[in-house]
Amino acid sequence: MRIQIIIFILLISLRIPVFSGTVSVFHESGPSSIISAIEKASPFDTILIHEGIYKEKNIIINKPLTIIGVNHPVMDGEGKYEILTLKSDSVTVMGLTIRNSANSSIEEYSGIKIYNANHILISDNIMEDCFFGIYLYYCHNVMIKHNSIIAHQTQEQQSGNGIHCWKSDTLQIIANTIHGHRDGIYFEFVTESVIWRNTSADNLRYGLHFMFSHNDTYIGNIFRNNGAGVSVMYTKGVRMFNNFFEENWGDASHGLLLKDISDSYISGNNFIKNTNGIYMEGASRIEMEKNIFRNNGWAFKIQASCMDIKVMHNNFLGNSFDIGTNGSLMLNHFSENYWDKYEGYDLNKDQTGDVPYRPVSLYSMIVEINPPAMILFRSLIVSLMDKSEKVIPSITPENLIDEKPLMKQLAL
Repeated sequence: MRIQIIIFILLISLRIPVFSGTVSVFHESGPSSIISAIEKASPFDTILIHEGIYKEKNIIINKPLTIIGVNHPVMDGEGKYEILTLKSDSVTVMGLTIRNSANSSIEEYSGIKIYNANHILISDNIMEDCFFGIYLYYCHNVMIKHNSIIAHQTQEQQSGNGIHCWKSDTLQIIANTIHGHRDGIYFEFVTESVIWRNTSADNLRYGLHFMFSHNDTYIGNIFRNNGAGVSVMYTKGVRMFNNFFEENWGDASHGLLLKDISDSYISGNNFIKNTNGIYMEGASRIEMEKNIFRNNGWAFKIQASCMDIKVMHNNFLGNSFDIGTNGSLMLNHFSENYWDKYEGYDLNKDQTGDVPYRPVSLYSMIVEINPPAMILFRSLIVSLMDKSEKVIPSITPENLIDEKPLMKQLAL
């Protein structure tokens, strides 16, 4: 009774009409039992698929239906076929195990593919070793929730994305777990959507990758140990709150890459143990506040092509370098951040340092130009060089400065 109430609430929230009839499918019913049930069902019926292994191929749902798995029945593509294709509005798919789709460098074979459909719910499914886990194409008002999407590929060209969304809007990607794909979550031309409380880890390229996807919000996600962290490109109106970017290591890796984005807000995030916490290039009009940068190689690399970036009320803790840059002119604003490397004083006891802080060290500028210079890290000559640069700045950007560095760490 409880599961029926939950399903009813979900259907109502997605404005999907409540089903009128129920059709049960058993493994013993025959080799085409699921396809036969779909053909016989009336619009808005529910199909209950009972426990077992089903090897039906290219199952197409072309009418409004609710598909519910009982004890996670297995739909196996045997590495040859696409498994489940949705071509109708108002479809729900819950409680299935979908595995072993075909793999191709030409076709986007998927565990679940959704074409040009609205008001879809994909919930509580297990996706195993599918080329693309869930693939959306021209979709609107779709919720993808509480799915486990796992692959075991070792090369990018042999793997698709966990959740792949193209030219869609009003999507809700909620509380999914994604491992071992090329990109965990991929957005291209996706607008007005939310990615909330997902864990995207151990993916070959990016935990999250989105391009030309405006006015989207990302809240409370974990992006851990991915090939190059999270990449945001050619986008405006990004809002990122309370996410974790952790342990993304490599020569060209980062917690968060921001390239050619604008008019965005980044707050309450944690950047922990990344090669670069944030790498920013060609960005403008971005506010960053209340973030924590802890134990990164570079906390924040901001290229000279960025402008009107406001960095305020953040904690910089235990990073090898706080800020890196490739230019001498900075058109950005740093103020009231806590820097654990700050050695100034506060004579008037107003909790801000009386001496401004220059977060770019001379040594970090040298390493930016000549990476092998890292071999001198923590040497005496580097310490002397940085001390002298702070007294008489000559190479580091003169206007990249925090005029009001905080004396105490912010409680974020």
